[in-house]
Amino acid sequence: MAESHAAPEVAARAARAADLADLDAATADCFACPRLVDWRTEVARTKRASFRDQDYWGRPVPGFGDPAARIAILGLAPAAHGGNRTGRILTGDRSGDVLFAALHRAGLANQPTSVAADDGLALRSTRIFAAVRCAPPDNKPTPAERDTCAPWSHREVELIRPTLRVVVALGAFAWAAWWPALRSAYGLRPPSPRPAFGHGAHWSGTAAPDLLGCYHVSQQNTFTGRLTPGMLDDVFARAKQLAAID
Repeated sequence: MAESHAAPEVAARAARAADLADLDAATADCFACPRLVDWRTEVARTKRASFRDQDYWGRPVPGFGDPAARIAILGLAPAAHGGNRTGRILTGDRSGDVLFAALHRAGLANQPTSVAADDGLALRSTRIFAAVRCAPPDNKPTPAERDTCAPWSHREVELIRPTLRVVVALGAFAWAAWWPALRSAYGLRPPSPRPAFGHGAHWSGTAAPDLLGCYHVSQQNTFTGRLTPGMLDDVFARAKQLAAID
């Protein structure tokens, strides 16, 4: 199914989700983008040598966390051998190691590690989801794939809207993905010109969650020192303050 023809069907399926459980089930059963379906399936078949004895998820990865979230963390897409393997966003890879350790320090996670979907991790007042739900080749979804997948995150925002106060965008891709979600979930026109992404950038609108920018927790940023634990701690301290979380 070509993305241009799949997009309306994805939008219709997302809109029919009555709650987060419905949305998660529908997300995990999406086959809208042929290139992403082929890639996620091939990665799950061939596997990484260190995970050769594991069964890969190999499907779109739903959101995860508190259904009454006051903070949403919006990422780019699952990692090929992380979320695409474990079935939980940012679980089982180095990016997740950094992020969940920071959430634990902030009192937003009950443990500092996230290695498997059944490892007992629970988030407090926080939900994590990605702008694109399938692992893309080279971590680079196409514009068509981004737009086809958008209704899943838009509906997720709608469902947590009653409690949502702050969105933390991990990277410029997630920052850009927020503006269509703002229009879809809140019926608000995005600002023009769009505020520029940057680590610690803050946008506050009327009748909408605050938006905070954070460098992505990728190894490219964390291994080079571009993003440090202290910088993450500052972002989540600010998010908790804006969300009125003690």
